[in-house]
Amino acid sequence: MAWMYLVCAGVFEMTGVAMMNKAQKDRHWTSYALLSGSFAVSFILLWFAMRTLPMGTAYAVWTGIGAAGGTLIGMIVYGETKSLKRILFLCMVLGSAIGLKLVS
Repeated sequence: MAWMYLVCAGVFEMTGVAMMNKAQKDRHWTSYALLSGSFAVSFILLWFAMRTLPMGTAYAVWTGIGAAGGTLIGMIVYGETKSLKRILFLCMVLGSAIGLKLVS
């Protein structure tokens, strides 16, 4: 169950990052509300996950999911560059998160 909380926390972090970009562009109060709500839910779910998982593993996986997801959203939704190097390093982030899951 802790890993489920952690994955959901990562997804909400990705949503928060996407809302950060949207809030920067449109500066509307709904974007700021979604930004704050997404990060709040993400931190709460991370807290639930850290009740069972080691702090270092939980935090590394949470940030890895957020960073990788933010990069993917940037590429897919906001048209950021999709270079081979970016995709390679994105795969390295995901591989590291999966490796932490396997050894903990």
